Amino acid sequence: MTHLEIDKKKYVLVPEKEFQALQKMAALKTKPQKLLSIVQARAYSKKLIHKWAGEK
Repeated sequence: MTHLEIDKKKYVLVPEKEFQALQKMAALKTKPQKLLSIVQARAYSKKLIHKWAGEK
């Protein structure tokens, strides 16, 4: 791991394999998003469409 300072900002360089391992660990820690049923999804999309249409 290499530390750099450019314009008084600190950066860290890590090898690609380590970066991918960190990304995988971070992805596993996130909670999955709730899936909607088809009926709920249609109702939600209609609500958004009406909201967006009202803004124009």
